[in-house]
Amino acid sequence: MPEPAKLAVSNQKGGVGKTAVAINVAGALNQRGHDVLFVDLDPQGNATENLGMRSVYDKDPPSLFDVLSDPNQRDRISELVLEHQEMDLLPSNIDMTAVEPELTLSRRSGQQLALTLEYVEDDYDYVIIDCPPFLGNLMDNALYAAQNTLIPALAETTSKRAFELLFDHIDALNKDYGIQIRECGVVVNRIDVRKRQAQEMITWIEDAFDDTPVWKVRERASLQRALTNGASLFVEEPDSDQIPVFEDIGKNLDRQFLRREAKP
Repeated sequence: MPEPAKLAVSNQKGGVGKTAVAINVAGALNQRGHDVLFVDLDPQGNATENLGMRSVYDKDPPSLFDVLSDPNQRDRISELVLEHQEMDLLPSNIDMTAVEPELTLSRRSGQQLALTLEYVEDDYDYVIIDCPPFLGNLMDNALYAAQNTLIPALAETTSKRAFELLFDHIDALNKDYGIQIRECGVVVNRIDVRKRQAQEMITWIEDAFDDTPVWKVRERASLQRALTNGASLFVEEPDSDQIPVFEDIGKNLDRQFLRREAKP
């Protein structure tokens, strides 16, 4: 079995629908027959809640905090993985709110997630990492572990500065670790087609990322309903008109990572 394809869904700007994009991309890959591990690296635990696992957010140790902050507990990661109907979940935990300073003290502060995932990643075709909405050690860990990123963004001018900050951060990581983090695509999310600014910003993003896939997801209540019910659109809102967008993302990722659709 080849190494899993790993993807960090990242944007340090909050409110861009990052978790919704990550869950629905994972759902699309599951629909294509792939085994997916979803890593909720956000201390807020939104993905853990949106996948119907809210109760584990307050669970006693060991948690994701422990396996990231204590090298002697890395091999306990398999105890944390939970089964969901569409994907396996490595949930966040309330203790993750204190992990940033702990990672700062680590000898290999940006590599702890990569070292931890080595214990479980070979069971999966894809690892999807839902990043926190800020730049710091957790974001570094996600980007280093994946070395591929999918960027959710809003169709508004504030996204220009967000892109600039993210790419400055990625450039610094590339230099510090001698790696090359690749952009696999941009998902312009929560688009209100009635707003002229949205159309103008979409054009700007498509021009700025002329060699990178850009997908457009319209604002739809079905996206939030699906998350409220604990799954992706593919399970909870199969008639949503936004499903074809996520299907295309899944198909494109398979091409990029040289994966074949694994449907029976």
